[in-house]
Amino acid sequence: MTPPSQSSDPQASLTIFFPAYNDGGTIASMVVTAMATARELTSDYEVIVVNDGSTDSTRDVLEELGHLYPTLRVIHHPRNCGYGAALRTGFSSATKNVIFYTDGDAQYDPREMTLLWQRLAPHVDCVNGYKISRSDPVHRTIIGRLYHHFVKTLFGLRLRDVDCDFRLMRRRIFEQISLEKNSGVICLELMKKLQDANFRVIEVPVHHYHRAYGQSQFFNVRRIVRTIIDVFVLWFALVWRRERLAASEPSAPLPSRAKDTE
Repeated sequence: MTPPSQSSDPQASLTIFFPAYNDGGTIASMVVTAMATARELTSDYEVIVVNDGSTDSTRDVLEELGHLYPTLRVIHHPRNCGYGAALRTGFSSATKNVIFYTDGDAQYDPREMTLLWQRLAPHVDCVNGYKISRSDPVHRTIIGRLYHHFVKTLFGLRLRDVDCDFRLMRRRIFEQISLEKNSGVICLELMKKLQDANFRVIEVPVHHYHRAYGQSQFFNVRRIVRTIIDVFVLWFALVWRRERLAASEPSAPLPSRAKDTE
């Protein structure tokens, strides 16, 4: 019998949450797999699903899962508020000291959460997945790569994969940073604020799978244009404005804790 996987932090408790929008065909398998994986990692865990105003069968599936798994917490947004809003609800609802999240569309395997958990040493604040290979149609892969290199350069990020929504984080992070975006740009906001606050981030390779159910909400012209606008608004707030404020203030000693990315 294989022994349970151990984090380098034996006191870690775990919140797993999934933002879900029209994921009725996949969310049940994600929840069931997450429950089984969590039991192998720690006895102190919870699973949350944030249903962001889905119009398919997601709500009905989650209600049924709630009867089967009384420990499952389901939070329903009355309308679709956006990916960032769903993440913010999940982060604010988490009660354990470590938070893991990934999307409800099953393009990532919750069992690989174990890979991140094993790297959660006491000095590590965030374990960020990066896609070994992106399993998307060619046009989405090209757009994704262009976006990654563009925002990585624009924001000065030291990450292999800015947009890999497969993350394990200390809840204490959110005592120091606050997130504001309601769109998918929240991932960029999160990683930029983590870097600027000198949190220790390491990266672990994970698999990415073809979407088996539903359609991406991002890849249409209207959303791409909106994302470009959101990116530049965020850049103005987190890069341009901060640089101008820093230039107007007296120089201060550098923080003693340096952020490392492996």
